[in-house]
Parts: sequence; structure tokens; C-alpha cells
Amino acid sequence: MTTERIGYHAFRDRVMTADEAARLIRDKETVATSGFGAGGTPKAVPRALAVMAKELHAQGDPFALRLFTGASTMTDVDGVLADADAVSFRMPYMSDPVMRRKINAGSIAYVDTHLSRVAPWTRAGFFGKIDVAIIEAALVRSDGGLVPTFAIGNAQTWLDLADKVIIEINTWHTPQIEGLHDIWDATIPDAAATLARIATPGTRVGQAALQVDPDKVAAVVFTHEPEQSVTFREDKDAAAIAGHILDFLQNEVARGRLPRALPPLQSGVGNIANAVMGGLADAPFENLTAYTEVIQDGMLDMLRSGRMTAISGAALYLSPDYADFVNTHMHTLRDKIVLRPQEVSNNPSVVRALNSIAMNAAIEVDIYGNVNSTRVAGSRVQNGIGGSGDFARSAMLSIFMTPSIAKNRAISSIVPMVSHVDHISQDGQVVVTEQGLADLRGLCPRDRARQIITHCAHPDYRPLLLDYVERAERQPGGDTPHILSEALSWHQRLMDTGAMIPQ
Repeated sequence: MTTERIGYHAFRDRVMTADEAARLIRDKETVATSGFGAGGTPKAVPRALAVMAKELHAQGDPFALRLFTGASTMTDVDGVLADADAVSFRMPYMSDPVMRRKINAGSIAYVDTHLSRVAPWTRAGFFGKIDVAIIEAALVRSDGGLVPTFAIGNAQTWLDLADKVIIEINTWHTPQIEGLHDIWDATIPDAAATLARIATPGTRVGQAALQVDPDKVAAVVFTHEPEQSVTFREDKDAAAIAGHILDFLQNEVARGRLPRALPPLQSGVGNIANAVMGGLADAPFENLTAYTEVIQDGMLDMLRSGRMTAISGAALYLSPDYADFVNTHMHTLRDKIVLRPQEVSNNPSVVRALNSIAMNAAIEVDIYGNVNSTRVAGSRVQNGIGGSGDFARSAMLSIFMTPSIAKNRAISSIVPMVSHVDHISQDGQVVVTEQGLADLRGLCPRDRARQIITHCAHPDYRPLLLDYVERAERQPGGDTPHILSEALSWHQRLMDTGAMIPQ
């Protein structure tokens, strides 16, 4: 174990093992961690907490935490703690299957909220006090500042509010990562004016390190672990969706409605989003920029090729080879990539000021353009709304993407009425599936329905949707025709028979 990554000498006496640090945390306390997605989340201490929880449970003693994060944490936090029955409350976003199962079973209370809202609402006291913050850093500077790793999340807010701080120093990350981050202080008097200075994705308005009251730091734990990486698979539906979007953007440029450089791009996480970015690498666009949440492989490819000039994001979310590349070449990349707290990366005022193009995934879309991003069959949460709402309502152009079918054609992603609404029809202008693209701008509800059914629905379901809307229109259905007795019947049939399509 080495202390050379601790420039602030007073912290060197607080180095301990993860097991020792975990013993500083008590049952029912609120623990808040750094990170956003796979990046920046602490690793050793949460695992030690899970082991401790299992030991206490075996002895008949209770142990469960209220857990706050930036976004999802992969298995490093969510998975191990949920598996140990060590979480009683979770917010604001997750993607771990064990955590998901226990939330849907009702054993973990879950608050799903816009990611940009988490920090200000916590400062306002809506979620109660924070007992312990666990923050991953690459190093501690001589002035006590903490240099984050591949994400920040809500780390500065957690440091400000927590009674006690545990720092995980992850020596896998190069010390040259210092300078990658732009940390905005929301508590200063002119904070809003400072935020308004973000005129381009590359603009920096904050400082390079997190600030912490030295008296709060109770433990420093060393780890040496790469970020839990992701794998992007070849997906023909994702490639088809990407192709439709690229054709649409090129047509918008040809018509003079978009500049050739395109406004700053935002893209959600996953295969489809990565495929869109990969497609843009070969498209006739130059000097692209991104103001986004997660920076994936495809976006990094464009940066390396020179097709993209600047990326602002909340986190790096990379496959293993790309993560290694970034770590090795950090000294050349940190001037082109800016990582921000999610209160800034997802801030609707910045998104609107930059006239961003937002591209996000959906679980299902109804014939009028309402979008369900979070709940399967209306009840079972998949992950959460994440940042899609932050971007969709504020973007100059909002695109929602989904394959037209799922579960071997048993489920249609285009339905008469969504079973849960995350984004109302006014917040999405374009819907895309592998079947095609529906441009909904300037259309009334009845015309939107025809566009979505014709261009986006799978052929197996298209006649059923057309039949539904035609019959709904023959009733005194008003501006947005529905047959209420049938509007959710597809979901009921799915629950009853395992398929939306009639047998």
C-alpha cells in the first residue's frame, strides 16, 4: 500500500482497509456514493458493507442502508448491497437486476426522479440527512482537493452534506486525469450566472477537484481496479435505427434546417446509442460536438478521428479496450473531454441554451407519441427515467428510439396507449424503430398516429393498430381518439397469455 496519491498529509493517518471503513457505517444510515453508471463508483467499501451485512443478518441483527448515488452503479454498489439485503431505500436510478427485482417486489423503496433534480432537492432537505459519503478519487491533492475518476455524479453535494466521508483512492486511474473534470459549485451566490457561461460543450466554468472539509474525512481506502466495463454487441436493429437517424439528419441539413456541424448531441446509453455514434463517424458531418450524459465507444471514435472536436458528459462508459486507451492517453484527451457533475451535465437550462439534439431510448411509444421509458406493463420498473426527461423537454430536437418488437415478437413497442407515461407527446418530435422514422413535428394527433403506425410499427402489429385507430375515429373520440375499453387491452393480453398479439 502506498500513500503517494495522498498529497494532503493529514489524510495519510486515516488510511485503513475497506473492512475497517465499513465498520464506521451503522444500520439505517444514509450512504451516498460518487459515480454515474459504470464510472466513478466506489468498489471496495460497498463490497465490505455487503459482507458485513450478511454477517449481521446471520447473527439476527438488522442492517439496511438508504442508498443515494449519481445514477446506476452496475454491480459494484447496487448488486452486492441488494444481494445482501442491505438496502431499504434507493434513489435516483439503477440498472442492476438484483436491485430491480427487489424494488419490484416491494422490499426496497425506490424514488425515480430526473437526474438533474437530485442534488438541488437533496440540498433542500427533501430526502433527509446524509450520514456517510463514499467517494472514489484518483488522488488527493496537496490542498485536500479530491480528483475524481471516470465520473462525478453528485459527489460534491454529498461531500457538502455528509457528516462523515470515506475516500476510495483507485490507483488504476492515471494521476494525469487531473484536469478532466469541471466541478461547478452550486452554492456560490452567482452560481446561475456562472452556469450560463457554458456557451459550447468545451466551455469550463468550475474547478478541477472536489472540495471536502478535512475534519469530515474518517477513512481513506486504496483500491486498484478498472471501472466495471460494458460490452457493446453487434445488433442489426440498432444499426437499422442508426441508419434511419443518420438519413434524417442529413436530410435536415440538406433542407437548411440544421447546420452541417449539427448542434451539440446527446445520446443515451446502450447498443442503439452507441450504434448512432458509430454511424456518425462515417457520415458527412464535420466539427461535431456533444453535450451528453454518458460518453461511449462510438463517441470516442469520432473524437479520435477528428470528426468530433469536444465532448461534455457526466461519465465515461466504455468497453475494456476503450477504457484502457483513455487511461493511457489521458494527457491528450483531457483537453477535449469535460466531465461535469450531473446537476450541470443534465441541466435543462444549458441543454436549451445549446439547442441540443437529444436521442434517448424508450420501452414503448403509443400511437400519439407518448413515451414510456421506465415501466414494463405499467408496473415493473426497468431502470428509471435517468436523464432522458432533462434532455427531451429542453432539446431543440428530441428523438426517441426503440426496436419495434421484443420477446420474439410477443411484444409490440408501438401500442395504442402506453401503460406508463414518462414523456408526454409534446416532448418528442421524432420516433424511430428499425422499421423506419416518424417525423411528428407540426402534426395533429390523428396525423401523428398515421405516421407512427406506418413508419415505426412492426408489420405483424401494423394492421391491428390501424384497425384500432380507425374504429376510435368513428366514435366521438375528440382530438385524440381512443377506445378506452381497449386502449390497454394489449398489455392485459400480454399479462394473460404472454403475448400482445391475439392468438
